Amino acid sequence: MHVNKGKTAGQSLAGRLKYARDEEKTDEGEYVTAYACNADIAEKEFELERNIYLRKTGREYKGDIIAYQIRQSFKPGEITPEEANAIGYETAMRFTKGQHAFVCCTHVDKAHIHNHVIFNSVNLDCDRKFRDSWFCGIGLMHLSDMICLEHGLSVIEPFKNKGDKPRYEKSYRQKIRDSIDGILQKQPKDFEALLQELSKEGYELKYGKHLAIRGCGRKNFVRFDSIGEKYTDSFLRGQLGGNANATKDKQDRSFDLLIDIQEKIKQGKGKGYVRWSQNFNNKAIMNTLLYLNEKSIRSYEQLKNLAESSASDFRDLTAKIKAAEGKIDELKDFRTHMQNYNKAKGVYADYRKSGYSQKFFEANREDITKFKAAKNAFDKYGRELPKIQQINKEISALVEEKNSLYKEYKSVNFDNRKLQEAKRNVEMFLQLDAPEQDKKKSRTTLAR
Repeated sequence: MHVNKGKTAGQSLAGRLKYARDEEKTDEGEYVTAYACNADIAEKEFELERNIYLRKTGREYKGDIIAYQIRQSFKPGEITPEEANAIGYETAMRFTKGQHAFVCCTHVDKAHIHNHVIFNSVNLDCDRKFRDSWFCGIGLMHLSDMICLEHGLSVIEPFKNKGDKPRYEKSYRQKIRDSIDGILQKQPKDFEALLQELSKEGYELKYGKHLAIRGCGRKNFVRFDSIGEKYTDSFLRGQLGGNANATKDKQDRSFDLLIDIQEKIKQGKGKGYVRWSQNFNNKAIMNTLLYLNEKSIRSYEQLKNLAESSASDFRDLTAKIKAAEGKIDELKDFRTHMQNYNKAKGVYADYRKSGYSQKFFEANREDITKFKAAKNAFDKYGRELPKIQQINKEISALVEEKNSLYKEYKSVNFDNRKLQEAKRNVEMFLQLDAPEQDKKKSRTTLAR
């Protein structure tokens, strides 16, 4: 919030806070709370702290920011005004870390209850200001989602409300889903026709135990059964073969992970929940819920398939890196043999002229031993020996390939670890009400 043209900082703050505190919107001020200030005169206190900051530091900039506003909305019919205000207060407190005064006003005049939180840009010590950045918005979004999940409330699903400027960049799997959706609108006659259309769009298909697909410029294939519940090869075959209803019914009966876990959290105080909360970190399941929501993972089967596919991709990539490293080591060893051979061949020629004299051998043991080792390596090579320059080129190409694989390894390793942690956390959490004997094998520390 900046100073309005033709107004002072105090007048600008008063106008913004007046709207937020509107009695008609806040049920006559019942749903207005404040931290480190008086809600009724917050604009004066904010202005006073701003003036102290200016005297202390002398820092005043063109377009100076006098306050910030957080808007937080909730799904209609899912929350009471009291709880919404408490969540808004908690969000502001955790976001500002208690270092900035704020007013939290809950508006109930719309179908969707929502909060207006206005916090002072100057901290309570009046010596620093809040430093905003694009990443602050992402952090605030995650914080708000986590707090809502902790209270058993729903959060916005990614890609559901895109608008003109999507907040989320489409994932690789989302692009594949979009391509399949576009082809399905053309009503291909069967599944094979759909695959042909995908090939025309530049996708590469891999047949085997699991049907997989790879887009242009990508190194790894992804399985169809990891793209989404309605994009597995079995579902698409059924849909295009006229059995879509049966397949759809089967898919629709699978539970929604987020709803199922949130329901357990809402139930709260049950013996199972208490037992779980005593043994595990509550934040772990909240972080898992956020991850599942961001990745649009809505069923355990989907999570399981993604985890298995990710683990397989990770193993394949690791094997490629090890193979490249092994080949590099082999070439380096062979290059060393060639260098030793060239250095010691004169010594070995003299050794032969000496009639393989034992005295000559003892005097030149190292060179002769290296020459023999190199000769054995050449005999095993079984084809025309390459030049050292050629070996150096092969090593450079393999090192470049290995470095490229390592870059991909970091991303794949991170994604795989997050999926495996989410799978373990969900399995452990959803076993709360299972018989005791079924849970003995799962009594390990929840992944954090």
